[in-house]
Amino acid sequence: MRFKQVILVVITWVLTMPSYGKQLWSDNSFALWRGTDFKLGDNNRTVLTYEHVSGHSWGDIFMFADRVESDNGDKETYWEISPRLSIGKVFDTKFKVKGISDVLITTTTEIATGATNYLYGPAIDLDIPGFAVFQLNFYRRNNENQKDNWQLTPVWVVPFSVGRMDLSYEGFADWSSGSEDGHAVLNLTSELKLDIGTFFGTPKTFYAGIKYIFIESKFGTEDDANNDTNERNLTASVEVHF
Repeated sequence: MRFKQVILVVITWVLTMPSYGKQLWSDNSFALWRGTDFKLGDNNRTVLTYEHVSGHSWGDIFMFADRVESDNGDKETYWEISPRLSIGKVFDTKFKVKGISDVLITTTTEIATGATNYLYGPAIDLDIPGFAVFQLNFYRRNNENQKDNWQLTPVWVVPFSVGRMDLSYEGFADWSSGSEDGHAVLNLTSELKLDIGTFFGTPKTFYAGIKYIFIESKFGTEDDANNDTNERNLTASVEVHF
């Protein structure tokens, strides 16, 4: 049995055990955002994103779906589903290494038109002052349409206040190694968000933000004079959480 199959069997087994099925917290949101400098397709696109994140007695799960509509009429839906199995929670243990709050097995399924990719590997959660979240996820990528490669994904959330304004700086960086048929890719996406709901007595419900997308060699495609694959995209967004 391949390592990927072993990991999937273990996670499925844990998630179906009654004692590990309790949900501890969750958050859902819809975000509408607009960008005008996308690459590899129409430059101008509007995106509706649904996100779900939740903590469980077995670990946590993050998922999102992007519905992308381009000004030229192109439409696409892209999904990612990322459950992580917490070693600390499953074995009821605390890690004694300073700064490490948990060690996990992390997985992601990427679902796009014409391809489904499976990622798996170890992860650590770090306890860093000022950060509400800081994760390091290490993956082996099993790609459907390209040679397999490696990926490192840090994820962060930094809440802070300026006067009466509650803000958050959050994002992720996907670095994927090169392979025989693709270049290394860096996708650094971060967003500065303002909690608008605070001003109306409903904090953590409505947000407005500015998102910056920085991508080198998008989709592993080489940037050259005839094919611009280095994306620098400043977008505006609004979010509702429930």
